[in-house]
Amino acid sequence: MAGPVQFETVIPSQMSAGMAVQDRVVGLMQDLQFSMRDVFAMRLSLEEAISNAIRHGNRYAADKQVRIECELSELLVRVTVQDEGDGFNPELVPDPTLEENLERPFGRGLLLMRAYLSECRYSDSGRRLTLVRERNSPLPIIGN
Repeated sequence: MAGPVQFETVIPSQMSAGMAVQDRVVGLMQDLQFSMRDVFAMRLSLEEAISNAIRHGNRYAADKQVRIECELSELLVRVTVQDEGDGFNPELVPDPTLEENLERPFGRGLLLMRAYLSECRYSDSGRRLTLVRERNSPLPIIGN
């Protein structure tokens, strides 16, 4: 297997730019022969993280950017997504699985990322999200 791969990029607050980064990460994961389950989990999580940074963090502002740092190794994929928004407290995002929130369109992305990732950690007042997927992770674990 090849050695670690790292890159850093800054993109405008545009969804198409975010998709290009997702495609790059997925391509690198495939080159490093990560499982389809790992690739799916990271693609889903990256789509949520980057679109949240653009939409909710930067609010599509043309003068704001999203910084993405990526590290892939034999053992894991680590991606950090940082926006230039006001930040938020992820602990205050209502649980989308509670009956009173089932019809409300928020919180599902965070729930998915937490289910599919080995690590999903916010810092810098909610502006910086670190996503980690370990190779051959059993996540998500469904049922008991």
